[in-house]
Amino acid sequence: MVSRAWVMELTGASAATVNRWYVQRERHPEERRFPEVVCTVNRTHYYDQEAVEAFWVAWQEDVGTGRLGAAGRRPGDGRGNQGGGTGRAQRDRAVAISLAELRQAGGYRRGMAAQLAREHGGGERAWQRAMTEARALYDQEQAQEQAEPVPHAAR
Repeated sequence: MVSRAWVMELTGASAATVNRWYVQRERHPEERRFPEVVCTVNRTHYYDQEAVEAFWVAWQEDVGTGRLGAAGRRPGDGRGNQGGGTGRAQRDRAVAISLAELRQAGGYRRGMAAQLAREHGGGERAWQRAMTEARALYDQEQAQEQAEPVPHAAR
């Protein structure tokens, strides 16, 4: 007998996907049907290991594994459009503009994001997010400059 966690490890599927396989098992032909629960211990369902392995082999042959992540939230880096695409390209451009503005001004001042929104278009909130990201980069740059040793001739 194996648990859902074991099934997830074998298949690489999320908990939501394994749950969907179980809930929707009657929709599939018997050879591709997720097995019934053999027993439940402390609210954990256990399945017959051989039945799970047979299901997984049949599923891979018939359906494949390309849509395993489709049940839940798509993975991303939290930086818009799953870390790529035009959404991220626009954000990177806005961050670069914001960082240049911070460098020119010598640091952050209130209202910079609103000013950039007026100058370059787009929503003020989007520019605030870009400015927040740019401020983190600017602070890193400043910390690195302070941490670098001063050359002997400059003393």
